[in-house]
Amino acid sequence: MPKSKAPVNNGKPYVYDLTLEDWQEWVKGNGEAGFRAGQIFDWLYVKRVSSFDQMSNLPKSLREKLVGQFDFVTLTEVAHYRSQDGTVKFLFELNDKNAIETVVMKHSYGNSICVTTQVGCRIGCTFCASTLGGLKRNLSAGEIIAQVVKAQQMLDQTGERVSSIVIMGIGEPFENYDEVMKFLKVMIHPKGLNIGQRHITVSTSGIVPNIYRFADEDTQINLAISIHAPNDELRSKLMPVNRRFPFKDLIEACQYYIAKTGRRITFEYALMGGVNDQPEHAEELAKVLKVFPHAHVNLIPVNFVSERNFVRTERDDIFTFQRILERGKVNATIRREQGSDIAAACGQLRAKHMESGAR
Repeated sequence: MPKSKAPVNNGKPYVYDLTLEDWQEWVKGNGEAGFRAGQIFDWLYVKRVSSFDQMSNLPKSLREKLVGQFDFVTLTEVAHYRSQDGTVKFLFELNDKNAIETVVMKHSYGNSICVTTQVGCRIGCTFCASTLGGLKRNLSAGEIIAQVVKAQQMLDQTGERVSSIVIMGIGEPFENYDEVMKFLKVMIHPKGLNIGQRHITVSTSGIVPNIYRFADEDTQINLAISIHAPNDELRSKLMPVNRRFPFKDLIEACQYYIAKTGRRITFEYALMGGVNDQPEHAEELAKVLKVFPHAHVNLIPVNFVSERNFVRTERDDIFTFQRILERGKVNATIRREQGSDIAAACGQLRAKHMESGAR
């Protein structure tokens, strides 16, 4: 995993960086009653307060300790766009002036939030805006959690809630593995936001060692693999990560995951006009994925990024690609496009922000 600078935070951890078990250790180490940990957790994730002063059932002495030892994550809203389809995209500025994106999407089944795990990305996918400018640093678990809390605070105004989470924003989650796993632990805790494990999906470009680690975590959280090509040669051109973790190794890791967990993997496939969207590509992909008993491919019409040269696959060609996969006994769906009128694709808003001289 790449080394990255820690967030600028006055030397204090964030309150969201701690799991309930961490809080239990902290209150014990500070001479406080054990039940105070649950109270703090409740204030953070059920009542969703934004300052220690609001934690009214805590003694003043305890609140003073919290003020002295912790900070709340400061996500300063730089921009807030609402799409015609209800999608909301936030551009947030962090304490160190770096910028990240968070997207809230409305579905018939509820509200889904797409969170960012890194400031920038070093994976270098040639069709993605997130990699523009490279990797600045990893986010702490607390900075990832704060995105969900912010989204939930917005939804509180209309009596709604975050019902699902996709870890598909800026960055490669499996290159910030430990912080992402801590984030997930807090998200699924029944005394916290209590998001169902099967309503959470983490996506990776194929960091093979951590696919094995994730398989061994014994969770019900969904896994998605960004595949985008049916062979090594093309995938290496589109996704340089394939040179580190070749196709064969990725497929073996996926086989291990399925054997260990019994769960299905979703393969994300961004269709790029004239690049990876031809019938022969679909036929080759179907053969590759036949080794998986319940393979599912999510076809994604590529988003236009001004700094990239890829064009969107024609509508009829998308359906042809889908039909070929299904004839090959591979289930395939076409992702519903959301937020196109507000640059909701990953990294687009931050890229525009960076053009203005921001970080």
